[in-house]
Amino acid sequence: MALSGKIKIVVILGPTASGKSRLALELAPLFDAEIVSADSMQVYRFMDIGTAKPSMEDRKRVPHHLIDVVNPDEDYTAARFRKDGAKAIEGIHARNKNILVVGGTGLYIRALTEGIFEGPEADMELRRRLIEEAAVKGKRYVHEMLGRVDPVSASRIHPNNLIRTIRALEVYYLSRRPMSEFHREHRFSERPYDVLKIGLNREREVLYRDIDRRVDRMMEAGLVDEVKRLLEMGYSRDLKPLQGLGYKEMLAYIDGRLTLDEALGLVRRNTRHYARRQMTWFRRDGSICWFRPDERRGIIEAIKDFLDREAPFRGSDVLQDGPSGGRRIEQ
Repeated sequence: MALSGKIKIVVILGPTASGKSRLALELAPLFDAEIVSADSMQVYRFMDIGTAKPSMEDRKRVPHHLIDVVNPDEDYTAARFRKDGAKAIEGIHARNKNILVVGGTGLYIRALTEGIFEGPEADMELRRRLIEEAAVKGKRYVHEMLGRVDPVSASRIHPNNLIRTIRALEVYYLSRRPMSEFHREHRFSERPYDVLKIGLNREREVLYRDIDRRVDRMMEAGLVDEVKRLLEMGYSRDLKPLQGLGYKEMLAYIDGRLTLDEALGLVRRNTRHYARRQMTWFRRDGSICWFRPDERRGIIEAIKDFLDREAPFRGSDVLQDGPSGGRRIEQ
């Protein structure tokens, strides 16, 4: 713990297939650490292959937290992740272990390290009406509704992201204030922990190749059968997690709307697009110290230096006097 009294946490982040989990499994024994997953899909039970969860063997070797937290038909938000993550961190710290937060869900990481605006309680009837409107008139129509009442939020939310679009509309209709106004007031400035963020950055061609390989491994491991089992268990195709990467495309194949080759092509393409969106999000954060995944020595030195420091950590510290590997990413 730093002299500030804040618990120290190391965040390992980056786009999908960048090697975060593999790196964390190597680092955890070196630093006597436990892992807190920051992945918005790995919280769901019964969804193992498509979410690339660590194996049970890996989870026995290194304790993991916030994996298999809820069933696919249960709601899970960034606000809940923040509370669950804080509880996990307190428990790990109480056991005198170090903490590695590992994942690619930028909103979850920001909620945990900077706080989050929680907003009005959900209005399920309002959500139902907006979902029905999107089904009839399309996602872009609902996104244009948001643009009329909260253009700032609309500019930050992709038109295909119906969940976030509906939440922003919900906040406006229930409070009569744009969500962007709440965000501006909150400014994500709570800073409850002393944080080192290690980002993994790879050349785009290499990342895309590894994404394709991961998709092939998921298919070999039985992704289609996993989706079929979820349907047999009674889970609806319309559930948010079943609209996630890999699952929605396999549903289209199972329903006969796509051939298997077409579905696989879409999984690869959509995963590449998702990786680009992740990097766009992370590039906004100037506190991230970026490394290539193979720069193990530099990463280890940066973490050791951070954990040994008594003063609160600043993102520029690694650049100023830490290992040569740490650097800013080009904007």
